[in-house]
This record gives sequence, C-alpha cells and structure tokens, in this order.
Amino acid sequence: MWQGPPEKEVCAVRAVSRRLHLWAWRMSVSLSLSLFSSPRLDLTKTSGRELVMLLEWWSGTECVIHTDPQAYLKYGKENAIVVLNHKFEIDFLCGWSLAERFGVLGGSKVLAKKELAYVPIIGWMWYFTEMVFCTRKWEQDRKTVSKSLLRLRDYPEKYFFLIHCEGTRFTEKKHQISMQVAQAKGLPSLKYHLLPRTKGFAITVRSLRNVVSAVYDCTLNFRNNENPTLLGVLNGKKYHADLYVRRIPLEEVPEEEDECSAWLHKLYQEKDAFQEEYYRTGTFPETAMVPPRRPWTLINWLFWASLLLYPFFRFLINMISSGSSLTLASFALVFFVASMGVRWMIGVTEIDKGSAYGNIDSKQKRSD
Repeated sequence: MWQGPPEKEVCAVRAVSRRLHLWAWRMSVSLSLSLFSSPRLDLTKTSGRELVMLLEWWSGTECVIHTDPQAYLKYGKENAIVVLNHKFEIDFLCGWSLAERFGVLGGSKVLAKKELAYVPIIGWMWYFTEMVFCTRKWEQDRKTVSKSLLRLRDYPEKYFFLIHCEGTRFTEKKHQISMQVAQAKGLPSLKYHLLPRTKGFAITVRSLRNVVSAVYDCTLNFRNNENPTLLGVLNGKKYHADLYVRRIPLEEVPEEEDECSAWLHKLYQEKDAFQEEYYRTGTFPETAMVPPRRPWTLINWLFWASLLLYPFFRFLINMISSGSSLTLASFALVFFVASMGVRWMIGVTEIDKGSAYGNIDSKQKRSD
C-alpha cells in the first residue's frame, strides 16, 4: 500500500509554496504602490512646480548652497530628513526649490500642521499627495503620524522629508516664551531659533531608519537683512538666499528617544552658532554652490497656461460681449471668491498672521 511522499519532502514543498506566495504578494504590493503612486507623484510635481516657478523664474530669487562638495554629490540620490529653521515666510518655498533642483520634488513630503490641509490649492494638493499632517497634540499625533511615516518605507521614489522642528515660525514673542521654557528645563538659550520639539523628530527618525540615509541640517538666511514674503515673490521681487546644508549620516542620530532629544537640542545650538557667524560675516561655512536651475518648472507653467488661459479668456470675452447683468455679476462674484482664496493662501505664510502655537503662558510649559 502506497504511503505517500516522505514527510520531509512534504515540508519542503510547503516551504517553497509559502515562499512563492510571499514573493507574489510582495510583487503585487510593489506594483500597486508604483501604479497608485505615479498619478500622485505627477500631481505633486505639477502643483509644486507652479510655486517653484514663481520663486525661481518670476521673481528670480537665487539660493546659494553652502556645503561640503563630497556631500553635495549625494544630494538627490538618497532619501533624507531635512531639518530647516522656520523664520521666513518663504522658507518652505526654498525647501521646495532645493528638492526640485536635485530632482526629488515629486516624492518629497513635509510634516505640516493639520490646518494647512484646508488651504486652497496648496493644502488640497498636500492632502491628496499624502503629506504628513499633525495636530501638534502629541497624544493624538503619536499613532497618526507614525502610521503616515511608515507608508514612506515602501515609497517608490527618492524623497526629502522636510520637518520644521521648532513647530511654528520664529517671532520675538514666541522666542521669549520659548526661552522661558528652556530656562525652566535647564537647556541652553537660543538666540535665533525657538526650542525644538523633539518628539516629532524622534518618531520620524525611528519610523524611517534603514530607509533614510541621512539628516540634512539646513540653516537658511537672506542677505542684507531681507525680509522675504510670498506676496513679494508674486510681485516679482528678487531675494538673495543663503542655505547652509550639513549632511549627517542617520547612523549618528541616537535611537533612544531621550538621547535623540539631547542630540536635536545640540544640533540647534550649532545652528544658532552658524546664524551668529552669518550675521557677523555675511556668509556660511563650506563651499558656496548654486545647483543648476532646471527648465521643467517653467515648461510646466507654460504648458498649463497655454492649456487653460486661452479658453478662459475666450470665455471671459464672450461673457462681457453678452451684456447680461446677471452673467457679469456672477463672474464678478466668482472672481472675488477666487481672489479671497488666494489672499487666504498668502495669509497662511505671513508671520504676523501665523499660528498662535507657541504664544502660550510660560506657566503652561509643553511636555515636549
């Protein structure tokens, strides 16, 4: 009587079968991510390039990078966490310009406050392209931010992940309150930065370790005490930016949260020293370089302008020639609402109308 194949052979066949199923599942997930991510990458590139075009081509703003030439060769060829100071109204645009010039704008992400998801155009684009949003309340953000970050482990494109560790834009009032907190915690005072929020950075490093190669410590400033604004960029005003970029291998960032927190505080003390040197000498350390301006932002704008503006003006001329009071009133209303939306979008970037986050009584110290 036939007893069937030996038990060892059965186990071997099952093991091979499981491996084939696992391989097939991984391939299907990878393919799904690629197919699903492609339209989102295109959306990010298209919408992001519109604003980068305004900065680089319309206003002619130039950003000089000061960095180690050996590190420069790796920019755009690896995933990186970008830590950028948060003092200027267009600092996020300078970050986008950096990502665009190194060819990673389409895949790049940012850790942003949840309110930005409701801002016309920019916020909507960020929402549909899976930017990472936070409420800046740690108990709510712990799981949601971690879940969003884990999606980036399988992201099909190279990316920069931008994080403003200060949590809000620098103002004198916020700085005064922040330094009161620093004094109460026994931390060194900072002159040009707010005290960094360490938990968001720590969870970012923990979630992206072994996927991200380095932290890019970026310190931004503008020559001749320029105070750049998004409204100035829209008006075609040219600004002159200097950006100091240090590449720090992620292996040098501690894994334990307390040690990571201490590391970040030390980083911001160093950033403060670099700003002090800039105000004293007018330049940052290392070699000054200007990454070549790529034509894709301008080509992208010209394409959409030719596609949308011609039929729009045809429609506008037909409306005016119709002579209908109701039609003209409706157009005026739509134009007014669109103008208010753009003005709201600009207002989000204005420092004097910025978030009240950080304007807290010093007795209500954050738990960081």
